[in-house]
Amino acid sequence: MIKALAIDDEPLALSVIESFCSQIDYIDLQKTFTKPNEALKHLNKYPVDLLFLDIHMPSLTGIDFYKNIEQNTLVIFCTAHGQYAVEGFNLNALDYLLKPFRFDRFKQATDKAKDFFTLSSNQKAQHIFVRADYSLQKIMLDDIMYIEALDDYLKIYVNQQKTIVARMTMKAMLEKLPSKDFLRVHRSFIVPIKKVESLRNKTLQLGYVKIPVGSSFEEEVLKYFHS
Repeated sequence: MIKALAIDDEPLALSVIESFCSQIDYIDLQKTFTKPNEALKHLNKYPVDLLFLDIHMPSLTGIDFYKNIEQNTLVIFCTAHGQYAVEGFNLNALDYLLKPFRFDRFKQATDKAKDFFTLSSNQKAQHIFVRADYSLQKIMLDDIMYIEALDDYLKIYVNQQKTIVARMTMKAMLEKLPSKDFLRVHRSFIVPIKKVESLRNKTLQLGYVKIPVGSSFEEEVLKYFHS
């Protein structure tokens, strides 16, 4: 089941989306919002898989809304303004529905979401997608050296690549990473387990980098490295 939210400043448009979603058995439309700021607060607490998002809204445009979310949520833009299509697709939108749209066109868009999640679930995780610089960036799991939290951002250190800076929480990142391969060892650090060379005096050695082990994470770290 694909968890979804719909955001549109027009209640009638939301009613159409609600009606269409009720006819699709793999879409769980959990909530609708006419105010994007309220939707943003909700989304930060309760992530979903897919957004149905209007673009031309008075308080916050759909484009800016999507740029500001932490999660790598898929988006289907639903708007009466065709001039935003190019910018929408530049943000890796799954689809772009021009109002008024019919049910068959709506389902064509949601089928793309279904195909995406089916493909993702059938593949062994070898990479993740992270939103940075207003786009989704593909990062191979084997290339991640370590991850550092910095205020509201994460710095992802990648082998032989430029460090990626993403606006997301440690919690959101941990949900993306396979737990058997990555471990949070400090409130500010996540490490790939297989890259740890040694543990000494509450410090992990990863090549030339030393990562501190936080007191509240020490017991969990010891389970991995002193088993």
